[in-house]
Amino acid sequence: MWIQPEEVLLAGALWVSERANPFFVLQRRKGHGRGGGLSGLLVGTLDVVLDSSARVAPYRILLQTADSQIYWNIACGSSRKEITEHWDWLESNLLQTISIFDNDEDITTFVKGKISGIIAEENRLKQGEEQEEDCGKFREAELKMRKLFGMPEEEKLVNYYSCSYWKGRVPRQGWLYLSVNHLCFYSFLLGKEVTLVVPWTEVTQLEKNATLVFPESVRVSTRHTEHFFSMFLNINDTFKLMEQLASIAMRQLLDNEAFAADLSLPKPCKTLKNVSALKRDLDARAKNERYRMTFRLMQDERLDGHTDCTLWMPFAKMHVVGQLFISNNYICFNSREEDLCQLIIPLREVSIVEKADSSSVLPCPVSISTKNKMNFLFANLKDRDFLVQRISDFLQRTPDNTWGDTSPLSLIGHSVCHSCHKCSDKVFPVHSDLLMCPQAASSAPSSSTAGCESVHRGRHYHPGLPTARQALLQLYHQDGPEDLGPKAMKEKMKEEGWSLHFSEFGRGVCMYRTSRTRELVLNGIPERLRGELWLLFSGAQNEMATHPGYYGDLVEQAMGLCSLATEEIERDLHRSMPEHRAFQNEMGIAALRRVLTAYAHRNPSIGYCQAMNIVTSVLLLYCTEEEAFWLLVVLCERMLPDYYNTRVVGALVDQGVFEELTRAFLPLLYEHMQELGVISTISLSWFLTLFLSVMPFDSAVLLVDCFFYEGIKVIFQVALAVLHDNMDALLTCSDEGEAMTILGRYLDNVVNKQTVAPPTPHLHALLTSGEDPPPEVDVFELIRSSYEKFGSLRADVIEQMRFRQRLKVIQSLEDTAKRSVVRAMMTESAFSIKELEDLYCLFKSKHMTGCYWGASSSAVQRHDPSLPYLEQYRIDSAQFSHLYSALAPWTCGGHTPCLSARLFRLLDQNQDGLVNFKEFITGLSGMCHGDMTEKLKLLYKLHLPPGNRHILQSLYQTVPCRLSLSDRPPDSTFTYSLTNVLDNEKVKDYRYYLRMWAKEKEPKRETIKDLPRMNQEQFIELCKTLYNMFSEEPLEQELYHSIATVASLLLRIGEVGKKFNNGIKKTEPLAPAQTPTPNPQGEDTLGEGWSNERQVCQALADAQLEPGGLQASDEETKDDTSVSSYSVVSTSSLQCEDIADDTVLIGSEQRRSSTLDVDWSITFEQVLASLLTEPPLVDYFERKVDIQSKMAACQAQRAVERQISSASDNELTQNSV
Repeated sequence: MWIQPEEVLLAGALWVSERANPFFVLQRRKGHGRGGGLSGLLVGTLDVVLDSSARVAPYRILLQTADSQIYWNIACGSSRKEITEHWDWLESNLLQTISIFDNDEDITTFVKGKISGIIAEENRLKQGEEQEEDCGKFREAELKMRKLFGMPEEEKLVNYYSCSYWKGRVPRQGWLYLSVNHLCFYSFLLGKEVTLVVPWTEVTQLEKNATLVFPESVRVSTRHTEHFFSMFLNINDTFKLMEQLASIAMRQLLDNEAFAADLSLPKPCKTLKNVSALKRDLDARAKNERYRMTFRLMQDERLDGHTDCTLWMPFAKMHVVGQLFISNNYICFNSREEDLCQLIIPLREVSIVEKADSSSVLPCPVSISTKNKMNFLFANLKDRDFLVQRISDFLQRTPDNTWGDTSPLSLIGHSVCHSCHKCSDKVFPVHSDLLMCPQAASSAPSSSTAGCESVHRGRHYHPGLPTARQALLQLYHQDGPEDLGPKAMKEKMKEEGWSLHFSEFGRGVCMYRTSRTRELVLNGIPERLRGELWLLFSGAQNEMATHPGYYGDLVEQAMGLCSLATEEIERDLHRSMPEHRAFQNEMGIAALRRVLTAYAHRNPSIGYCQAMNIVTSVLLLYCTEEEAFWLLVVLCERMLPDYYNTRVVGALVDQGVFEELTRAFLPLLYEHMQELGVISTISLSWFLTLFLSVMPFDSAVLLVDCFFYEGIKVIFQVALAVLHDNMDALLTCSDEGEAMTILGRYLDNVVNKQTVAPPTPHLHALLTSGEDPPPEVDVFELIRSSYEKFGSLRADVIEQMRFRQRLKVIQSLEDTAKRSVVRAMMTESAFSIKELEDLYCLFKSKHMTGCYWGASSSAVQRHDPSLPYLEQYRIDSAQFSHLYSALAPWTCGGHTPCLSARLFRLLDQNQDGLVNFKEFITGLSGMCHGDMTEKLKLLYKLHLPPGNRHILQSLYQTVPCRLSLSDRPPDSTFTYSLTNVLDNEKVKDYRYYLRMWAKEKEPKRETIKDLPRMNQEQFIELCKTLYNMFSEEPLEQELYHSIATVASLLLRIGEVGKKFNNGIKKTEPLAPAQTPTPNPQGEDTLGEGWSNERQVCQALADAQLEPGGLQASDEETKDDTSVSSYSVVSTSSLQCEDIADDTVLIGSEQRRSSTLDVDWSITFEQVLASLLTEPPLVDYFERKVDIQSKMAACQAQRAVERQISSASDNELTQNSV
């Protein structure tokens, strides 16, 4: 590329001149290309190790003048082709012009100005295409990565680092390239090249460790090997980026949403040196995730920025140091000291933002007032004016329809104040819907109440339902007598404590959350406040406030629809807390049905999972339907991610985290429990239901209180405390059953002695109770001891553990999927287990490559983890063509892409432009391991129109059978009278109809007679394929001769068939209903009584193929044979397009014309019988194919391409100077 002219004092140091003229010199750096000796090896090593521009520019062009010793570097190039183009341009455009200059200084000035102009023009053209450019050094590194590793332009480099790669005991210094989909490393030391490419989807473990052998290194593990990298300048930054990229890859394996690019990530205004825009976007994504997790915000919330500040806490009369976070819908504060103070202010609640007077005690303060009369004072803000402006911008975009609990009429004065613009330092949100007269506002509720009945009539969910206004416990306790016992007094004391907390710290979303709040939660939330505080602490209140009416509309859309999720919901409805009286009647069951069905409709990727019914039933006890729905949304999508999908990945991940925590805190018990296999058994039930299914309800609900406030760390702490309390008994267990019994009986006796609710029988306790029940355990003591012994757990540490376990779990699930696919395909193909595994890995690699770089279809279409394992991975026609060329035994030179496209259309049953693994193996197995008949059937089908898709029904059935009577064949055995069923006349058992239906769904075995006939055009294409199929065979000439013989024979058979069919058409009108009778005289004349066999013999005789008619002489036969042989030999070296129709079609008048005979056709039986007459063809199609060597070559192809790509630039071509 052209560069701004730079002075060069020593033109010959470390460089070799290859071309020169009186004004320019083209040089190559030593160490690139052939030769160079020891100095070349040293220079090449330095270029790789050192971070210099020469590392990526092995060629350059210098400007020189005769009288000057100074050279000017005006162009550089990473390849010979690039630098040669610049050299040719200089010779063509500048050399003749500058030769007329008299002054060398004028020459230098002119050339420098010309080069600068070219660079300016290039930058101007690029500006419209690329809004943000990285620095030149980073772009050069990205080009080098693509060149070294054979990556396309779609593969984006995120960042690159200098490090050492340990190959054996020798460290190789080089460069680590981290792209979106691959980890790559390149090193060149003293002539030895090291190239490494690891897809992120293959990484099973990523660890940062420090040992004597590998000091402060990063270990990257795959299924088959481990790689160690060390000597990083900033290992923490590198490792965090590796974690991010590996997490994205695991998410891609888990669901297809990860392939969609997040275009709404914020971009910093200033471009950082040597950092790509993608790297900054990933950093912003990580910050967004931490921000949302810390404050329990919605998934679409984007952090705009954060700054250090202080917050005035009126209840403590002090300023707290922390950070202020601004996003598109929230203002949040978090103290630097953990649990000291946290604050969340939704912008929908903000009424005024103003800059207060600054002083030495309170510098740069900003006051924020909310609609519920709370005021927050932030100070020590570095850029107060910009902060207020950003908040103002976000307030202008805040929706007007979300008001919380504040009356709109109370804010009319504020809106008027804003419209007058009297206060320049104040910011008010504009709400146009509030500017109405009081009469209209007062009349609105009455009018809506009048029409309430008509609007709600016929709806599944409406505000008139009892569960829409109250929680189930309130409905059942409101008629009971007032309890004045000690437990009730304790409950009232708790309520009084929370009332004091609300008066001091505020109530609602904007409440100050302090260590005092945490103490109140640990002491148990009162039943009357439980639903409200669950919504507040989980963040579900924000979701509900910003989506008014969403749940009601979702219920109306979902109810009445039938799916697998709704069937499972109906099956589990009466298993949801059947011991509780709220779910012993239709009101509770109906509410549970609506919530679960609405969520399954909202999130089809999860749908419904067992254990969701138990958790939702508990939510309904303390919340209204809509509140329970939003709590379920938060639970499934944020607080317990991936817990309730089809493979319970999240629960398996936390199971691994729990094992890791057990090993760290209880090492002795961990070893014994691993031998028994208990941890993996108990943790799933504990985590999926938050102990609700294994602990008495009144006790478990206290853990749910802590969970909504603290998150998953509480569940881990309590689980560790349970193991710790039973450690002595568990260490003496000899089997898994004994350990499970000990833990089950312990949890059954965890009691809540402060509950005021009537006792709820615990079914699990009834089943596990023995003669000697263990002593009761107070749930408050259990929670307190879990905080005392294991309270050091932090949320960020748990997230790190979750990342490590997620790699293991998802890769383990991938291995399970591979084994399931191999087992399923063993019965449907002739490949061995090893061959199927290797083919699966190749196919999966192609699929993932298509998801990364494919342009023909989106990633959502390609990747759908909800499909069965056999259909999850799919490839398009281009990728199929690559695999076909590498693996298929039928290669036809230039005709191969055409044959591959035919096979792809044949296998693509649903015509979506994608082929799954089952379809791929079906086609490949037929080519490699089928007998001669099967191979010929497949070859025959490839040359029929793609529309005849019924010919593949013998391979597999994908079209579901319908119960419509009109779709059934007339001779179907599965017939019945609908009127008899409706009139209850002799109704048969339903199992009879199921058996008949199953029998009808069974695919009929396809025979060779079921294949359609082949016309002349299709036969010509078949001949072209056969002519190109044997170009590399040892018996090439014998096979060509056999094909010519078979083609001639089939052409004549087609002519015979045409005459025979025409004869049938002529005789049918004469006697359409008469039965043919034999001629008693046996005369050989045409008549109505001729049998079909006589007509065939006569037709064959007319075609000179049977002795019954006019025979051809021996000389004619020899001539015909010689012509066929000549045609084959003359076309053996031609491509398929060079074979003309008249070359293939020999011995017929129609063969010499360009028009095709529409009446000519042959059957598959005729093709098979003709080919069986030629032993070379029989041997060829009966031969088994060794696919192992082809797969090994295909696996090594990627590495070979990278070596060729990197070596191509080092090749030195001889160019004349």
